[in-house]
Amino acid sequence: MNEQLKQTLKLLPSLPGCYIYYNKEGEIIYVGKAKILKRRVLSYFNRKHHDSVKVQVLVSQIDRLEYIITNTEVEALILESHLIKKHKPKYNILLKDDKKYPYFLITDEDFPRISIVRKKNMNPEKGKYYGPYTDVRAMHATLDFLKKVFPLKQCKSPKFKDRPCLYYHIGRCLAPCQHMVTSEEYKKLVHQAELFLSGKQAELMKQLQEQMQKYADSEQFEKAAKLRDSYMDLKKTLEKQKVVYENTKLNEDVISLLADDGIFAIVILMIREGRLIDKKDFVYEVEDEDRTEFFATFFKEYYSTLTLGYPDRIVSNELEAVGEKALYEEWLEILAQKKVKISYGKSAQGKELQALADKNAQVVLNNAKLSKMSKIRDDFNEIGSYLAEKLNLKNFPHRIECYDISHIQGTNTVASMVTFINGLSKKSEYKKFKVRSTEGKPDDFLSMKEVLTRRLTRLGEKNWDKPDLIIIDGGKGQLSSVMEIIKELGVEGIDVVSLAKRYEEVFLPGQSDPVILPRKSSALFLFQRIRDEAHRFAITYHRKLRSKAMTKEK
Repeated sequence: MNEQLKQTLKLLPSLPGCYIYYNKEGEIIYVGKAKILKRRVLSYFNRKHHDSVKVQVLVSQIDRLEYIITNTEVEALILESHLIKKHKPKYNILLKDDKKYPYFLITDEDFPRISIVRKKNMNPEKGKYYGPYTDVRAMHATLDFLKKVFPLKQCKSPKFKDRPCLYYHIGRCLAPCQHMVTSEEYKKLVHQAELFLSGKQAELMKQLQEQMQKYADSEQFEKAAKLRDSYMDLKKTLEKQKVVYENTKLNEDVISLLADDGIFAIVILMIREGRLIDKKDFVYEVEDEDRTEFFATFFKEYYSTLTLGYPDRIVSNELEAVGEKALYEEWLEILAQKKVKISYGKSAQGKELQALADKNAQVVLNNAKLSKMSKIRDDFNEIGSYLAEKLNLKNFPHRIECYDISHIQGTNTVASMVTFINGLSKKSEYKKFKVRSTEGKPDDFLSMKEVLTRRLTRLGEKNWDKPDLIIIDGGKGQLSSVMEIIKELGVEGIDVVSLAKRYEEVFLPGQSDPVILPRKSSALFLFQRIRDEAHRFAITYHRKLRSKAMTKEK
């Protein structure tokens, strides 16, 4: 630590604000906010060992720091978000999913239009934005519905000087350009479209009924009939929406986060007036990120991009780990211009909603993993060549096997063998073993010795083809033990590596230092999937045997 940095640390105030870390090249590498700057910043430098490898590396690269004092912690939170977006520091979590989500725009004109736009902040047109939306297909279907029910202007400028265009004749526009509708009537229609996009269906339906009655009372039967058609179309649409809670004005966002194999899947269920009106899902591939910090970053970024349509309450059990409930509620109130409560989903209703969000998130996560596995299948020649070079393999890893031991205090000990060929699981060649040598006395080394002996002595038999690569779940010690077993059996020509779960390090025989596969690489994802599949298969078999044993005891 240089003298300038030491002096800056001594002068840190006990006030709220943002701190900015720079490296030797003068680049901003991290931005954070704090309720008490002195306490927060010193926590980085007073600890010899940080739990996160990322934080250890960050601290080692800090050459100088600056700080900006704010009046309140919520001001620090707003400033932090602005600085991160502006400078994109290396060690802040930057959400990247290679998508630019679209918004609905109701333009700021005398006679507004509804359109779909992307890059809200860069769009030159002014107006009210609704979104972001993650399902583009559903969004276009909604736009088509909106144009049918609320026939607003479709064109930026009139097609003709003295007559309405085709949109008017097919009922998709009221032709304000030809003065076929009054400004007052048009404004009512725009307001109704805004109510629909904001999820205020009850208010919208009430307005339509009242307007329909007025037209009928004044004998404007043609207008009343058109409004009746719009009313019935809306009613049909609302009937399709899932009723979560009847007879309630529940306006909530329910958020679920599920993560596996470096993939984070987030689902937001939008419940308005007791109805589930929309689902938004986001998928990110991340490196060594802290789950809580990741969720906090997503939460801040998502709600700072909303323009209208804030809920009255946000439910998520992930928010409990983030903490700072009062701070985030104050921040949300500034953004939404109304009170927005945060709930951890502890009530019976909250748990029910959270379970529903979790189900949806599991589907999104599974689809993301399948998509990644499909990419591995298509690119396996490249991935296999990369693994062969990186891990110094003798064989191209066409056939990969992985083993896992499962037991409870040495009882019902079982092992699994899963097989992947050219990157894809070959379930017809999975094997399961009931381990006999260690029953009642847990010993994973002896269990693995029995399993590998039974497996490798059958090399060449039908459905027992020789593997190119064996993956062992564990670190250096587990790999050394397995290599002893293979040496005793006199088996040659099979590559063996181990994958340590904590830091996902790959150990090779005879090497003390592990090989680190890039966190977002398809190679590491494949290894993780194989290891996790072996664990799942072993656990399933173990539970089956345990269940049988319990049934016999009864």
